[in-house]
Amino acid sequence: MAAIASSVLVAGARVAGTACAEVLLDRGAAVTVYDRDDSERLQALAARGARTAHGDFDPALLDGIEQVLLSPGFAPHHPIAAAARAAGIETFSEPELAWRLRESGAAIWLAVTGTNGKTTTTTMLAAMLKAGGLRTAALGNIGVPLVQAANGPYDAIAVELSSYQLHWSSELAPTAGVVLNLAPDHLDWHGSFDAYAEAKAAVWRGGQAVVNLDDPAVVALAKHTEAHVTGFTLNQPDPGQFGVALGYLVDFTGAEPVQICSVDLVRPAGWHNVANALAAAALARQAGVSHADIAEAIRTYVPEPHRNVAFAEHGGVTWVDDSKATNPHAAAAALAAYDSVVWVAGGQLKGVDVDGLVADYAHKMRAAVLIGQDRAEIAEALARHAPDLPVAVLDGGDDAVMTDVAARAAQYARPGDTVLLSPAAASYDMFRSYAHRGDAFADAVRELLGEVDG
Repeated sequence: MAAIASSVLVAGARVAGTACAEVLLDRGAAVTVYDRDDSERLQALAARGARTAHGDFDPALLDGIEQVLLSPGFAPHHPIAAAARAAGIETFSEPELAWRLRESGAAIWLAVTGTNGKTTTTTMLAAMLKAGGLRTAALGNIGVPLVQAANGPYDAIAVELSSYQLHWSSELAPTAGVVLNLAPDHLDWHGSFDAYAEAKAAVWRGGQAVVNLDDPAVVALAKHTEAHVTGFTLNQPDPGQFGVALGYLVDFTGAEPVQICSVDLVRPAGWHNVANALAAAALARQAGVSHADIAEAIRTYVPEPHRNVAFAEHGGVTWVDDSKATNPHAAAAALAAYDSVVWVAGGQLKGVDVDGLVADYAHKMRAAVLIGQDRAEIAEALARHAPDLPVAVLDGGDDAVMTDVAARAAQYARPGDTVLLSPAAASYDMFRSYAHRGDAFADAVRELLGEVDG
């Protein structure tokens, strides 16, 4: 196992960076913490003995530094990452630190990555592990920082890992890992789709690869792994696979296929979430969880917020919050689930082309309401592929625009329609997070429907 150096620069003083700095200080390391902005966290770390700096990055901060620990948002082309690389300084991020600090007898890691569905699959997996009587938690890109919990009282942990986190890893090797799907995302960070996919493949470093057989990009990526592959599919499984047959989730990795539970029990609704449940089941079986316990976990699973959640119904119109759909691939899964949609979309497309999404799903749309930084790009795609579609392009720059969004969507919607917030874009141009965006939408809709009822 790779050692932790005695002199470390931690870049980023938010939740993960602060947790890393505290753990390193507890272990006696000389810690320098840099963040663009001064903060109470930075000041608290200074009080604990860390050297701190903020403002423009000064390369002199790397003098005498043996390792750099980057918060995941720092891209490879960031000045700190580039300077560390030029100086030959090892660079990694918080999950890698947590892995390196594991103690003998620590929990096994079952890891989840992919373009979409990570949090749903990870929390499903944690529910299955818990149902199987294992001490567990959902960690990684969710929950408390891994570095604070990896040596906690757990038998197995469900770990969500982003492409950023996996890029900044080298030793991290979960017992088993899944790549749920692959579609263009974060290309401004990774530089290319190939680099993005390569980062995801690191989740298979431990030797057990769970692979989505219905995703050609994942299948192509798996051809280069030396790990043992267990596939899952929404079709009838072949021997050695998980799949769907006669309306049931099925495990055919043994001598005979075993029915786990009815597809109808999977929540949130949608075939993409059936795929997520199959992926979670394949990982849970790696930890010895029984089929009966997996079925019970699926039956009682409570979906995470802002993921294809119907939160209101009025006059035959259903209102759905899928604000977590921060890229076109995620929005496609939601659009596929409904027959007639008033689509609420827009935000930061992150360099990803939205044309294919619009071409595939414009026929399902009653109308569209567009907001955010890249709303014009989506409007142009709609004009090409659905020139007669009613489209409202709203120019508001903060969450107050959701009042207008709700009103416009209500004007367009007809009984039987679904008003679907599935933005296909990130939220930070207008909101603190996708959760803030979803809450603003739901609040505006509830206020509107309350006024209508009143």
